[in-house]
Amino acid sequence: MSIIAEGRLQTLQVYKLLQCVRQRDKGEVEKLIRLGLPYLINVSEPTDGECALHLAATANDVEMCRFLLSLDAHPDVVDKEGRTAAMKAGELGHNATVQVLADANTDMTIVDVEGRGILYYCICPTTRHLRCVEMALAHGADVNNCANDGKPVFLLACEQAAACTEMCLQILEHGADPNSKIESTGHTVLIEAAREGAMEVVHAILEKGCDVNAMNNKRCNAGHFAAQGGFFQVLRDLIAYDCDVNVINMDGNTALHLAAMGGFVDCVRFLTQRGCNPKIKNLALQTPRTAAKANGQKLVMKELRKAERIFNKYSKPGARNPNEPWAVKLYDWSLAHEQTLRNAFATVDRGDDTVTKEDFDAVLQERSAPLEPEQILTLTRMHDKAREGVININEFFRGEKYLQKAYLISSYEPKKKKKKKGRRRGKKGKLNIPIPICIVPPNMLRRRADGGPPEFMIEDAQNFTDPKRFDRDHPPEHPLQDDSAWYLDKPDPIFININYATKSEDVESLTKAFFDGVPIDVHDKYYKTPLMTACADGNLKVAKYLLEMGAHVNVHDNLLWTALHHACHGGQLDIVELLLRYGAQVDAVSIYGATPLMRAIESCRLEIVSCLLEYGADVELLNKKGQNALDIAYAYSDIRVVDLIRMKMESIQVPKVKEKVKVKGKGASGPPSKTVGKETVTSAYIPHPFQLHHQQMSTIKIILVWGKLPTTEDLIQKRVEKREAFGYEVDFSDYLKPFRKNILKKIEQGSK
Repeated sequence: MSIIAEGRLQTLQVYKLLQCVRQRDKGEVEKLIRLGLPYLINVSEPTDGECALHLAATANDVEMCRFLLSLDAHPDVVDKEGRTAAMKAGELGHNATVQVLADANTDMTIVDVEGRGILYYCICPTTRHLRCVEMALAHGADVNNCANDGKPVFLLACEQAAACTEMCLQILEHGADPNSKIESTGHTVLIEAAREGAMEVVHAILEKGCDVNAMNNKRCNAGHFAAQGGFFQVLRDLIAYDCDVNVINMDGNTALHLAAMGGFVDCVRFLTQRGCNPKIKNLALQTPRTAAKANGQKLVMKELRKAERIFNKYSKPGARNPNEPWAVKLYDWSLAHEQTLRNAFATVDRGDDTVTKEDFDAVLQERSAPLEPEQILTLTRMHDKAREGVININEFFRGEKYLQKAYLISSYEPKKKKKKKGRRRGKKGKLNIPIPICIVPPNMLRRRADGGPPEFMIEDAQNFTDPKRFDRDHPPEHPLQDDSAWYLDKPDPIFININYATKSEDVESLTKAFFDGVPIDVHDKYYKTPLMTACADGNLKVAKYLLEMGAHVNVHDNLLWTALHHACHGGQLDIVELLLRYGAQVDAVSIYGATPLMRAIESCRLEIVSCLLEYGADVELLNKKGQNALDIAYAYSDIRVVDLIRMKMESIQVPKVKEKVKVKGKGASGPPSKTVGKETVTSAYIPHPFQLHHQQMSTIKIILVWGKLPTTEDLIQKRVEKREAFGYEVDFSDYLKPFRKNILKKIEQGSK
């Protein structure tokens, strides 16, 4: 339902009601509802169609939502896009508000103008969004809801299955169709889950009886995507449920081609053992081995060469493969259904993990094992060579009786190192000597003239006021109104590290310190200045403030890192551009010869690399290891950064070739030499008209009145801005900065 305000009076009353809701003025809200137009609480404003309940739900104001519902606000009012208050709250992850609306019996089956229900708005990889999904499912949300563009909600969840595993499982358990697909691309939920490498979701979808060989519009099935991503466990599950790995897509590639191109040795070996033909050529006339060679995958080439020999050997007439296809298929199937089979065998167990041959055959037939009657007889004969009439269950699951060791899953596990026998002790491993952190010696720390703490320890700007009368959300209207100093004891001074104040955006403490004579470029005991800390932490506001106050942009620490090094290492483009505008030296060299460009490449930040190149960064400079920017890009970055650096180097090298051919005339002058000096770089710096030098600062003791404390709304907005700059993951304890995230990604890829 939706009632849009019409006429001037109704529109003004609606906007007044929304203003009171935003200000949390319950008395004025109740007065407007009682004396205003009929049903005013459910009337929407004419611009976006939002009503009072929409506004309270978006702001996550639980108390106001309860208050509005008690005044007969209808929870199913929709805006002009067809969204209810529950949808808007679910989109933002306000699980407490969604709970209040669910208790008010809001209709969870309503869809917006694009055909999307509430579950579409709750798909996001956070715990709060998961709780919203749980509440929506508990109150009847449609798990098979399909938007107007043809995308089912379960498919949308599976597109983020790696991060939303629990969410996908719950939607599936509540009856989602395991064969859901979008017609425009042909992608099924199984394909999306396999593409994400979400093993639990893939297994759950397969258990629900989906079509494992369903293909998209490019003739790719789930096996193609699992092989392309190198997801070994997902491939195991798919093949156990009879996925066809010899399907050829529109490019002529099988799953083996894609695994070979990606360099996934275990996946390549597994696919060849499970019947994937290593001799098929794609449209580029490449076999999997030649495709691996084109991508420089030497280990994969070695494995495929071995697979081709085996394939040729057993393809000859009369040749017998000791690993029968039915035996391999049974082994994979038994591991995929191990828990179910063990429970079935437990009912007929003789007490020593053995069952009779008759019970063994009955359980396999009951569970629809992929075996013919003759094959079951062969299997029992292999497990009962002593003809005792019993079969050991653990031996059956290990598979050693009917398959060679190379085909067993245990052969894919990392080998354990054997302990050396004998009385003599083995050689001790290398001693890990702890490396001390370089800090300023205590006798070198310059203390204040009055004997106080070192200069980098500054006084915290405390608000000296009565907390029972004023707080951050209710400050005094005028400084003279606050007479707390007449009846409260003045608090003792608290000294904090200047870089802690920088990280927490405590601008008031910084300003007070600078006016008290603390140098703006003071180093702490780790040789870091406030500007370096702000740039490394990605704090644009404080970095801009420090530069306006006169911080020197090219000051370096003990490792000769400038603020630009820290900004590139932190991966924040806006701070890098700010430093460059203030005259940062773009080719500043650290103690190990690293430039800011190299730090940006190590963090795999394409936009920062491009920005530095625009400002004239030299790609041919070498570090102490003799590596240039291109060498570091090959080691740390992805193909986009490598291509950008290569193009830049080629554009520099082309004119040099022409100069050798060109004959120089008598009076001709060569091109100007490329010199980057300190004077040239810093000459672009224009001081701020209000910059303050510590020699010119006033020594008058300044007493601060009520400071500009951020309100609760300001703190929330600060978190929102932080998420926009660093992503939603910044709120979690396991958040990694770009450099560490890139390094861990490279380590994971190398371990595969």
